[in-house]
Amino acid sequence: MSGSIEERNRRLERLDERVAQLIAFYADLPNPDAMVYELWTAKDVLAHLTFWHESFARNVRDLANDVKPTPLKGKLGDLNQVGVDEMRPCTLETVIQRFQTAHRTIRENILNPKIGLIPYRKGSLDYTPEEHLQVVLDHITKHLGDVRKACG
Repeated sequence: MSGSIEERNRRLERLDERVAQLIAFYADLPNPDAMVYELWTAKDVLAHLTFWHESFARNVRDLANDVKPTPLKGKLGDLNQVGVDEMRPCTLETVIQRFQTAHRTIRENILNPKIGLIPYRKGSLDYTPEEHLQVVLDHITKHLGDVRKACG
């Protein structure tokens, strides 16, 4: 990883493209209740991605504003399910809006040169901004592929 602002910007641009694809796909999704995984619908998958995007957004906003971040605490599987469960009562439109709001916060803060390492969750490794952007891009790409397969 180069750690340069230029590299960070390139990764942000790639993430922006993938986020646009994700939002466009979900905006036209005929059946958000289609099962994608054994226990998760297409809407649940977006809730999962939104939960983690909101965490990433909080952490980078805090770091950019000289506030000590408060990363998520708990086992990965438990956190994944908590995020889905918390958003189940929300409409698909609300989940999309929350994802877009989190992404705006990331965009507004991630290029701040004072951001060094970003916490992911308590007890796990911290990532450089470039690494974190790549992890998020890969995560969204994987789940979007699975949702596209399941929902046509």
